[in-house]
Amino acid sequence: MSPKLPGNQRQVLLRRYPEGVPETTDFELAEGPVPQPANGEFLSRTLYLSLDPYLRGVISGRHLYAEQVRPGGVMPGRTVAQVVESRHPDFAPGDIAVCSNGWQEYGLSAGAIDLRKLDPEAAPVSTGIGILGMPGLTAWAGLLHLGEPMPGETVLVSAACGPVGSMVGQLARIAGCQAVGIAGGAEKCSIVKDEFGFAECVDYKTGDLGEKLKAACPGGIDVYFDNVGGEVLAAAMANLAQGARVVLCGMMSGYNNAGPPPPGPSLIPLIMARAILRGLVVYDHEDKQKDFLRACTRWLQEGRIRYREDIAHGIDKAPEAFCRLMRGKNVGKALVRFA
Repeated sequence: MSPKLPGNQRQVLLRRYPEGVPETTDFELAEGPVPQPANGEFLSRTLYLSLDPYLRGVISGRHLYAEQVRPGGVMPGRTVAQVVESRHPDFAPGDIAVCSNGWQEYGLSAGAIDLRKLDPEAAPVSTGIGILGMPGLTAWAGLLHLGEPMPGETVLVSAACGPVGSMVGQLARIAGCQAVGIAGGAEKCSIVKDEFGFAECVDYKTGDLGEKLKAACPGGIDVYFDNVGGEVLAAAMANLAQGARVVLCGMMSGYNNAGPPPPGPSLIPLIMARAILRGLVVYDHEDKQKDFLRACTRWLQEGRIRYREDIAHGIDKAPEAFCRLMRGKNVGKALVRFA
């Protein structure tokens, strides 16, 4: 091992399974060894950690595409990291990469799956796990390839102040559509309109959401991109236009439920609207990543799309930041910047 590397590293472990909304006491800071890369692997130092709602499903064992994390295990997560030692033919010390180190200071990566080099000259490297990463690709694939927006249509998106929702609205605007967002509170709604350029934003925390959506989308909703589920989804479905497309991306309203999911909304409005309902799993759209990065990196450089980051500083702040995220307290992409 290089003499410049420490023998141990800090890690955040799952201490116990949360009951409902996660608490900081469900996690613990620990120390573990810094591993050494074998042939075909590289060791990298974590620069940024991505915090995402899907991790709640990983903890509970409800996520279909990731193994459940057990108490005593290192919390998983996507990261931006700098290569420090390499026995991998495609990565050299100093390279910046998107990988999956999890909630720890160092991690090993192998093979080519889920690995991507970043160009620090093209965009800030933190965007590699944000607007130019999985959240951005989710918005790109879900809206453009599943929602199929047409110029002049109205696109509604929930959780519009988050990394996926804010990107959906900006892509809708670029496609010639009217973007309408749903967010919680006046501050978030102002950000959605003033920073991300939405035509309108509806505060779901005040008043009758269904009536507010009717006023904001008088011609009906042509594309609804749902990140929340529950009552928000039901209100949107009741205001669909003929031939509407509904893209189901996330069910944030139910992620913290300890018991079985509540009964879903009636699907009769979908039938009456002759709507198309599509489920979005971002892993199905990896083949679109090059097109997505080519277009969205250019739009970011040109200022046509913007982003916000909600950054906590230090690995010890990761549990608190994750709990804030799961309470909807974040504004923008939730990240932890390591020292």
